[in-house]
Amino acid sequence: MPYYTEEQIMKVRSIDLLTYLQTYEPTELVHVRGNTYCTREHDSLKISNGKWMWWSRGFGGNSALDYLIKVKGMPFMDAMKILLNEDPMINHSEDTRWNNPDSDKERKLLLPERSKTNIEVIKYLSGRGIDRDVIHSCIDEGLLYESLPYHNCIFVGFNESGNAAYAFYRATTGERLMGEAAGSDKRYSFRIDCAGSTLHVFESAIDLLSYATIMKMRTGEWRAEPMLSLGGVYAPSTNSKSSKLPIALENATQKQTQINTIALHLDSDFAGRNASEKIALQLCGNYTVKNEPPSYGKDYNDNLMHIYQHSRSRKKKPYIRDDCR
Repeated sequence: MPYYTEEQIMKVRSIDLLTYLQTYEPTELVHVRGNTYCTREHDSLKISNGKWMWWSRGFGGNSALDYLIKVKGMPFMDAMKILLNEDPMINHSEDTRWNNPDSDKERKLLLPERSKTNIEVIKYLSGRGIDRDVIHSCIDEGLLYESLPYHNCIFVGFNESGNAAYAFYRATTGERLMGEAAGSDKRYSFRIDCAGSTLHVFESAIDLLSYATIMKMRTGEWRAEPMLSLGGVYAPSTNSKSSKLPIALENATQKQTQINTIALHLDSDFAGRNASEKIALQLCGNYTVKNEPPSYGKDYNDNLMHIYQHSRSRKKKPYIRDDCR
């Protein structure tokens, strides 16, 4: 494993994201106005005055190194190699992955290394109220695992060929650290597939698993219908004509032709409510759209934890409201 001096680390930390994208990924850079930019993949990630902020996720950074680690999900050592031009596998001037945003076939997903156990992932998710049977089913099917060296939750999405094409990481330490692994194809965001006719849509994988837990508590069955996480949303423009359907949702509806109803379970905050409204407008006429935000709290994990709290306070079997469906 290479060793980096304090001088090298300081040099890398001095590289701002705008300079990095202008140099290595110019097609990923989109000018918004004045000295403000966003990325083609994440239009809620704004770059200005040497700093960047991913507004839909609520975190930001000061450097390209922060971006590669927090947004792309790269391990620190891999990000250092790239920014110091030490990685022989990446030639920024020739690799079409960096110069052609549409070359999906050439995109390589960099999955974090797997831990031999999933102890920290199970502990963390069960602590968030997720049913252990749901957790173990996802692990058994390769949809979820624990990474090394940080023991993060890794939520995996697969393409039509059965190959991993997307990965989202979430810290198990309670720290609000999350992002997508480098090379992730957002069309294949984390999801649970089955033959049901209603597609249930969520902002995050944890919200999806929280809803699955609620369904298991209510009916004994948690995967009767397909579920999809979008990997976050943003508050779109008030001009509905300029709104785009999230690419993961667009891909899911194209691939699962049995779907006739879309149930939107997005967050109860400004971004979630606005995104629900714009998505419903895009789907109107082609699908029956149900707007079903959590009945309590900001998201479905808040809703799930409230159910447990309500159950404990009454010391009886959890009561699941019908509007949780």
